[in-house]
Amino acid sequence: MKKNNGSEVEKKMGVSKRAVATGRSAEKHNISLVVNRKLFELMVGKDVNPWHTLAHTLRETLGYTGTKIACDHGACGACTVLMDGRAVLSCMILTVECNGKSITTIEGLEDPKTGKLHPLQQAFIDNSAFQCGFCTPGIIMSAKALLDENYSPTEQDVKQALAGHYCRCISHYSVIKAVTEAAGKGR
Repeated sequence: MKKNNGSEVEKKMGVSKRAVATGRSAEKHNISLVVNRKLFELMVGKDVNPWHTLAHTLRETLGYTGTKIACDHGACGACTVLMDGRAVLSCMILTVECNGKSITTIEGLEDPKTGKLHPLQQAFIDNSAFQCGFCTPGIIMSAKALLDENYSPTEQDVKQALAGHYCRCISHYSVIKAVTEAAGKGR
């Protein structure tokens, strides 16, 4: 039986001895994602590391600080963004898993031409559906996903869509009122 040494593997795969020893490819690759209608090409190992979460990349690399990190393990909902139109917890997804995806953060709800707030954002303001505001972006993003799927949700639909959000300082009645008021006003 012939033993494969590092140099034979290097030649076949085009990788370094260090990469062979660690089991990692020395080859860097790009991932692309669209965030709030803008294309980003990120090099893994330079712009993002394999262990970076989407929340980290949005905030620290791309500057979208509207996405909040609170519990950092998927329990509170503060980091919710839309990925391909679905509400996801960005602290639980690695950036490298988002290659080819479209991400919308709270900053992406604003009308890009006029700068006008999305009707859902305005309804939160009009109904005082926030206090400190830290978790509000995540709640709004989950509500947006709901309204995109169901133009006329019941109170129970809203409660179910927002069940994964944990907030200590707001009246959830105001949130439900804001979401139902925004329904149909501008998905």
